[in-house]
Amino acid sequence: MITLVPLFSRRADEVEALLDRAFEPGRHARTAYKVRGDAAAIPNLSFAATEGDTLLGSIQCWPVTLTLDGETRPPVPLVMIGPVAVEPARQRDGIGRQLMSRALNAAADDGADAAMMLIGDPEYYGRFGFSDERTADWRLPGPVERRRLLARGAAVPATPGLLGPALVSGAVTAG
Repeated sequence: MITLVPLFSRRADEVEALLDRAFEPGRHARTAYKVRGDAAAIPNLSFAATEGDTLLGSIQCWPVTLTLDGETRPPVPLVMIGPVAVEPARQRDGIGRQLMSRALNAAADDGADAAMMLIGDPEYYGRFGFSDERTADWRLPGPVERRRLLARGAAVPATPGLLGPALVSGAVTAG
């Protein structure tokens, strides 16, 4: 039976090994890593899927901001979801869907679901309410397939801006 537990209850090296198995080499060079910077994952929105003592999957959520072009108001805070990683031999078992649902429910409980974004396949994440309708004018600190830049939530701005790490007084926030 699959159990979802807080991600921080698992060893960091164990999660990193899962991410290495689930994604191709060089994952740290991806644009998503640049967007979130050195921030720590948001603890109450990040989960692990386990079966007994075995780690089968993980989801992490990060504090990021959209700095709006030509605006004097503060950057818009967003929650960036991802990566969603599942042990390759267990993909297609519904583990990723369980992790997404748990993170989205936790975000709704915390009020953090008003502005969420991710970089991923719209065919998969569309079932969770994510689309590219508001992200066309966003810039990122690296390349991205525009159709894969997705967002959901009433507070997601549909205005030009730069997506990047959440900064407070020059320090990266930890959520």
